[in-house]
Amino acid sequence: MRRAIRTKLRIISLGLFAVALLLVVRLYFVQIVHGHDYSLRAERQYVSSSQQLYDRGSIFFTRKDGTYLSAAGLATGFTLSMNPGLVRDPEATYTKLTTYLSLDRETFMASAAKTTDPYEVLAKRIPEDTGRAIEGANIPGINVERERWRSYPAGSSAAQSIGFVAYGAGEDTALKGRTGMERYYEEVLNRSSAGLFGNFFAELFANLDSVVVDAQTAREADIITSIDPVVQEKLDQVLKQVNDQYGSIETGGIIMDPKTGEIVALDTYPSFDASDIKNGNPEHFGNPLVEHRYEFGSIVKALTMASGLDSGAITPATTYNDTGCITVNTKPICNFDKKARGTVAMQEVLSQSLNVGSAFIAMQVGHERMRSYFRNLGMGEETGIDLPSEISGDLHNIETSPRDVEYSTAAFGQGIAQTPVEMIKALGALANHGSVVTPHLVTDKRFESGIKKDLAWGTPEKVFSPEATEATTRMLVRVVDTKLADGKLKIPEMTVAAKTGTAQIAAAGGKYSANLYFHSFFGYFPAYEPRYIILLYTRQPNGVQYASETLTHPFMDLTHFLINYYSIPPDRAVAE
Repeated sequence: MRRAIRTKLRIISLGLFAVALLLVVRLYFVQIVHGHDYSLRAERQYVSSSQQLYDRGSIFFTRKDGTYLSAAGLATGFTLSMNPGLVRDPEATYTKLTTYLSLDRETFMASAAKTTDPYEVLAKRIPEDTGRAIEGANIPGINVERERWRSYPAGSSAAQSIGFVAYGAGEDTALKGRTGMERYYEEVLNRSSAGLFGNFFAELFANLDSVVVDAQTAREADIITSIDPVVQEKLDQVLKQVNDQYGSIETGGIIMDPKTGEIVALDTYPSFDASDIKNGNPEHFGNPLVEHRYEFGSIVKALTMASGLDSGAITPATTYNDTGCITVNTKPICNFDKKARGTVAMQEVLSQSLNVGSAFIAMQVGHERMRSYFRNLGMGEETGIDLPSEISGDLHNIETSPRDVEYSTAAFGQGIAQTPVEMIKALGALANHGSVVTPHLVTDKRFESGIKKDLAWGTPEKVFSPEATEATTRMLVRVVDTKLADGKLKIPEMTVAAKTGTAQIAAAGGKYSANLYFHSFFGYFPAYEPRYIILLYTRQPNGVQYASETLTHPFMDLTHFLINYYSIPPDRAVAE
């Protein structure tokens, strides 16, 4: 009997303890997690108790030490409004208000004349100090009320990828993410619940089950990106410098970890300031890194080389007779200078960027295998990156034509087109021992409980053998050590694999322009166990023909910066 009573008491005690624990956790969320929100809600500046503050999840950059920096969050201030029926002297009221902030006199007087309208908004997003000063002045008919809005502390930094929140038009007038990650992660960032602003005790006791539900199954969260704000700032500086120097239409770049697909910096220039979209150019609101495709030119030769080596169609010792120009299906294919080289080894195809040599490799590999390699690298399809409006590249020429000429030109990056993100995904296989990963920006979702959920981005897919990519990498290292700026930019303590690309731009009628070029440059380091891969491009630079002139020094500038910033140890003694 006593044992049964003790058992019942223990069960009751455990039940009371569980309830108490739930209440404590709930109080923690109400007082600590949401305490600031309740404080704002309680302030007497509110016009009505039903009014809600705007709420939305945050987007964070990640510094190299693992700490976060806000890229998109919430700013708090005040809205200034007027009840015209209570304003005794509009002129005096206007004069007094203008001691605190600037107001258009004509607009103010027009609002003051609407004496039957109890609520006229005079100004929004007023800073904290200014709003409190106006409230303290007790001006008859003038009210200040709490306001919260979307804030972009990063300004123009990665703005096309961060995106922005705005009202829509037509049938979709809601305030929500319209571009970038703001749009892609709308369901995660959106806050639809009004529970924060209900009765305190209702919040305290309602939904007690929510504290025991696995937070990782919740939809609403903040998002943590892999973008490093310091690296992002450096990339932005480099892109602007290149674009300004050569008067290009557009200059872009991506820096990615080739092993994981995490992007630490990406942008194009010109862009816009996300904190001031009203003055931004709508033409720049989109993201060329996923929404535009280009013929990248000779950087594709590195993939052609790896395809040839992996298939066994060639070896590093393979030679061919370079005649400067060849005719394929009645179409001429020439080296950039049309000069013959005679008997040439595979190294020179990359070192001298020989179109005839690339066509030779393509013909050795064959149509089906060449097409298969490019497809397996993700070329001609969307990458799956977490950005909206992504388009796929275009491999139409080699998918619909049985002719050798289409494969020959594709081998040196003409006649096929990729988005910049698609291009770095494919090139990343060279830096990842032959495996392709999914480029992405968000690494974690962070819930209000503090619990984080790592996002899964799939398993790397093997395309090339490690032996093929190592052989290709050794060739690309030699390009940097001996050919790039005549070897003057070689880093003695660090192996760097890189290749330039200069592509003619297709004009009307399908013909290529004689003086319009698309320049690209890619590279990775340390070459044999890469930490980062960089892709740069600039569209229609003026006064220069080759990418080696426009992008070599910007690439090396970024390389040295990343080596120093991340304290990447030297590898020359290990690798060679």
